[in-house]
Amino acid sequence: MPIDVITPQWPAPANVGSAITLRSGGCSTAPFEQSNLALHVQDDPQDVVANRKSLLQSLKLPSQPLWLDQVHGTDLVYAQGLNGPASADTPQADGSYSDQPGAVCAVLTADCLPVLLCDRAGTQIAAAHAGWRGLCGGILRKTVATFKQSPDQLLAYLGPAIGPRIFEVGGEVLQAFLDKAQNSQQQQAITAAFTLRDSAGDKYLADLYALARAELSASGVTQIYGGDYCSYSDSERFYSYRREPKTGRNGSLIWLRG
Repeated sequence: MPIDVITPQWPAPANVGSAITLRSGGCSTAPFEQSNLALHVQDDPQDVVANRKSLLQSLKLPSQPLWLDQVHGTDLVYAQGLNGPASADTPQADGSYSDQPGAVCAVLTADCLPVLLCDRAGTQIAAAHAGWRGLCGGILRKTVATFKQSPDQLLAYLGPAIGPRIFEVGGEVLQAFLDKAQNSQQQQAITAAFTLRDSAGDKYLADLYALARAELSASGVTQIYGGDYCSYSDSERFYSYRREPKTGRNGSLIWLRG
């Protein structure tokens, strides 16, 4: 059964493809129904493989996506294109990038923020898994640095993540982001992205989308799109680890057409 997807609305070049998978359309059973793409969540591996095969076919992808073993870090790996050597390895990383025709970069999320990037010329792509730890650690500024073009020539798309009215964190998370800010303007944006939740002053609601925009802007990226979903609230379309700890993963993919 074809995997259902959202096509990101952003002015990416014609040779750059992108998609966000939804829960519907696959063959996984409860609690992973239906289109889980992750092998590490205790879903039936045969169902996951079938879902990945269905995705490859329904999107007419030029090659197999480079699936990652994501660890909430900041490492990125290079994705091979049509002429690169085939590999069965699953690299441990939280992002991938490429300038090769046929390359497909992908990240899996269930509340963390997926970020897709390309240059305006359509020569390079990247996908990053930006949970708060990776985002705070610099995954997006490292992703921007993989591009040969200057940051003002890049486009970024923010996929579905836990929304700003739901994502509760402690004060130490706010301080961690402030400590890693690249300039005073980003510090101001970070402060505005946290809303105090209780009178004790140790619980905040954090806006991952605003934090990502602040990081991308501080890194020189001016064209930023997306950021209008909530994976926690939209149980019909998205998986959410905070809502259901035993659950599947949505995929965010970007590719260079061969």
